[in-house]
Amino acid sequence: MTTSATKLQERYNQQGFLSALPVLNDTELREARHAFSELEREFGEEYTQYSLHNVHLQYPWVMGLTKHPRILEVVKAVLGPDVILLDSRFICKYPTLKTANIQENEENKPDESKLPYVAWHQDMRYWGIAGGPVLSVWLALDDSLKENGALQVIPGSHCSGMLLHRQADRPGNMLSVNQEIPEELVQVEEVVLCPLSAGQMSIHDGLLVHASDANTSQRRRCGFVIRYVPTRAYPTEDPDRPRKFHATMLVSGTDQFNHFSNKST
Repeated sequence: MTTSATKLQERYNQQGFLSALPVLNDTELREARHAFSELEREFGEEYTQYSLHNVHLQYPWVMGLTKHPRILEVVKAVLGPDVILLDSRFICKYPTLKTANIQENEENKPDESKLPYVAWHQDMRYWGIAGGPVLSVWLALDDSLKENGALQVIPGSHCSGMLLHRQADRPGNMLSVNQEIPEELVQVEEVVLCPLSAGQMSIHDGLLVHASDANTSQRRRCGFVIRYVPTRAYPTEDPDRPRKFHATMLVSGTDQFNHFSNKST
């Protein structure tokens, strides 16, 4: 491993995340945004907000993003040379005035309590993976800023193990099973905002506590989430919440374990 890769790994292991890493050049970004706009026209914004799940299996341009050399360079520096793509999803927070059924308050501003947001959580609570870490990439197709709901993290929280999650009381939580970590368990005084320019990415560990606020701006915040695991990782059995990984594939190195039987290359 090179010196720069070693330092990258050390920072990631200490903080649980890295942010503002360059990925897409101007041409690549323009092409990706154009291709995504075609999906918006085809499916509508209500669908593209959260339902474009594992479409790397359908669209070559999406598959190209999951295997982008600048992404894999960083992923391999953290996870090692043998890497499996676990899952992917586009997540978009659209401008509030385009959000259906949002009532404005007396100051003619949207009521934030009714807008889509992502509660404090840990990804590993949902994934059912053991034997190795899950690394999540957020690749920004739009600028991701405080006002349109950029990622917020608690540095070092990945070292605290799995925290209690409960059902969220506030409406609008974009997490599929509507869970959250109670705020009294979150060191909110240590929160770090991770703004990104379009074409940049952040990465974070599956145990890192993170969230994102509602988009209260007039600018879309769209990103592509990609999750990777080392080949030694494996899915766990949970009869209460069976998990299937239908879109896994080897994206780097070799797989001597074959824990994901449906994996393609």
